[in-house]
Amino acid sequence: MSIKSVVIVCLVAMIPFAVSGQTIKPGRIWKDNRGIHINAHGGCVISHGGKYYWYGEHKSDDTSSAMVGVTCYSSENLVDWTYEGVALPVSDEAGHDIERGCILERPKVVYNEATRRFVMWFHLELKGRGYADARYGVAVSDSPVGPFRFIRSGRVNPGLWPMDMSQADRDVADALDLGKYTEWWTPAWRDAIVKGLFVKRDMRAHDGLPAGQMARDMTIYVDSDGRAYHIYSSEDNLTIQVAELTDDYTAHTGKYVRVAPGDMNEAPAIFKKDGKYWMITSGCTGWDPNEARMFSADNIWGPWLQHPNPCVGPKAEKTFGGQGTYVLHVGNSYIFMADVWRPEYPSDARYIWLPIEFDKGSPVIRWKTEWAPGNM
Repeated sequence: MSIKSVVIVCLVAMIPFAVSGQTIKPGRIWKDNRGIHINAHGGCVISHGGKYYWYGEHKSDDTSSAMVGVTCYSSENLVDWTYEGVALPVSDEAGHDIERGCILERPKVVYNEATRRFVMWFHLELKGRGYADARYGVAVSDSPVGPFRFIRSGRVNPGLWPMDMSQADRDVADALDLGKYTEWWTPAWRDAIVKGLFVKRDMRAHDGLPAGQMARDMTIYVDSDGRAYHIYSSEDNLTIQVAELTDDYTAHTGKYVRVAPGDMNEAPAIFKKDGKYWMITSGCTGWDPNEARMFSADNIWGPWLQHPNPCVGPKAEKTFGGQGTYVLHVGNSYIFMADVWRPEYPSDARYIWLPIEFDKGSPVIRWKTEWAPGNM
């Protein structure tokens, strides 16, 4: 081999992603091993056994309801993905919680080291009821690719007050009369929300709904000590709540707190760097994109401090046209995952994955038209 050939081989080895085309192109069609656009929306990625596994909502061409279930893909480089099938299929049994045609969103999977099981959580709305039910769903599997076995759905921590409400706070909330706040968005109504009007409402069964806190857009976070937390949009999407999970990650312990009460946040994505917790959320504007929001805390129970929008670049004020769903931790790096929703043609929804940079310790998400995860 000539010296020139050796030099070329060395250069190829140094920049494998650039040469092989292994790059991520945010917002573009992303094909799997079959040449089909990846169908895994509102999801997450985990690393297990030397592979990455991507889980997400399977979207049909003409409806955002769940007609298939939660799909799974695998990869060794975060760029090339192999279709592994449907990890959690919907049911054809009439009246089943995850009956075909229900709303099943934001699936998140974590691995429990103690039980050696994969646990999936998701936002669930029963078939034919719109977004009235605001439930969580949970399923388990012995394999990362499934099949996952559905366990239950429900609301969170029925009959229990948040840990961050003192007895005096609880007394104030308990004295609030829901019947006096029929007109929403007034200053008095918002003040009552902050004080716990909807927390009190949902502690008990009402209007044909079960007791417990509402749970819509959500994520699951496993901390460095192995404790797991369910983070979800609650109180009619007005407040984020953080709830601790049991040791097997399949139920709640009863401990939970509120984050930014009354400020309307959804799509939470959480990660920790250098001992500080960061949470990226969005506002509530339906399928339309809006400005990303960011919070930090030194303790997962708070208090949480809000920071400016972390996005920088074209359409940063609209989160580049997307909405966050997850932050993937890879080695010493972090990847912000977001979805570009297309409700008129749901299966064509796109993905925005971008590396998170840090400026004086604060996360920054810069727009890139193309980038290689191997260069992180």
